[in-house]
Amino acid sequence: MDYSTLKKLVAIDSPSGYSENASKYTFKLLKSYGWKPERTNKGAVKCSFGKNPTLAIAAHVDTLGGVVSAILPNGNLRFSKVGGIQLNGYEGAYCRIKTLNEKTYTGTLLLDNPAAHVNPDLNSKKRTLYNMHIRLDELVESKKDTEKLGIQVGDFVCFETNYKETKNGFIKSRYMDNKAGCFVLFEIAKRMKDMKKIAPVEIFFSNYEEVGHGGTVGYSDSVKELLVIDMGVVGDGCTGKETACSICAKDSTGPYDFEMRKKLTKLARKHKIAHAVDVYPFYGSDGSAALRAGNDFRVGLIGPGVSASHGVERTHKKGIEATIDLCMKYILK
Repeated sequence: MDYSTLKKLVAIDSPSGYSENASKYTFKLLKSYGWKPERTNKGAVKCSFGKNPTLAIAAHVDTLGGVVSAILPNGNLRFSKVGGIQLNGYEGAYCRIKTLNEKTYTGTLLLDNPAAHVNPDLNSKKRTLYNMHIRLDELVESKKDTEKLGIQVGDFVCFETNYKETKNGFIKSRYMDNKAGCFVLFEIAKRMKDMKKIAPVEIFFSNYEEVGHGGTVGYSDSVKELLVIDMGVVGDGCTGKETACSICAKDSTGPYDFEMRKKLTKLARKHKIAHAVDVYPFYGSDGSAALRAGNDFRVGLIGPGVSASHGVERTHKKGIEATIDLCMKYILK
């Protein structure tokens, strides 16, 4: 399977609120497959495989990131989180600052006074937004120097992904949550067109999931079921793994639809698709957001297992392909 579209999508900076380029890429790709995608007013992308879709399959193009919250007297930057960034997992990360005048500057996220040779508390210091800064790769020594570059409060901070595919099938990169899920939808769209299949199904790419309101609106009025594709949890208390598709029974917002989970589990067993059924203790999705918004949907949640979520993430091609296979079986059941 060709993963070049995943690599290209990962390379597009798209923190929540700055995801337009990722949405444009998605729209253009679906058109290249021969479909007729649409944009919602909020900026999401959707594409129907037939008239009056009753099933929507959703993933989100937006990622974690930040915005500049202050310019320090020495010219470096404080930032505010976009989504649930874990600071310990981002310390030392390279980043890009995107300005309103469309300039891009680079930097590194560091603890204040980061030199091991002068800071006796370097290892013990709790990392917070108030003692970490972005060191700009510019010749700045004052707030005024930085302001002259055009950098200001509100500019987006986009972190380097370090995308890499290994020979044995792992894909390690930031933002497998949820660009791996978007790739699942890309492949579904491609297969449906190659098979010349028409079905009452739409795929939906939301753009504000990481801040809680991505998949709340924009679906076709005929939709009755929402199947969300998002990362499966890999960690203590969960049985999911990177090489399998995780089926979520419940997350921190409540249980997902029993009948949908039963159908998905039966299909996975029948077709010998590697899978796990899990409860995610600290998790929410576009599905739970859609329900809170009052949509009258049955909602299910599946996705490839992702290690070290919201940190230095990794998944495996087997898990992605298992998720694609289960989606296709569900569409064509």
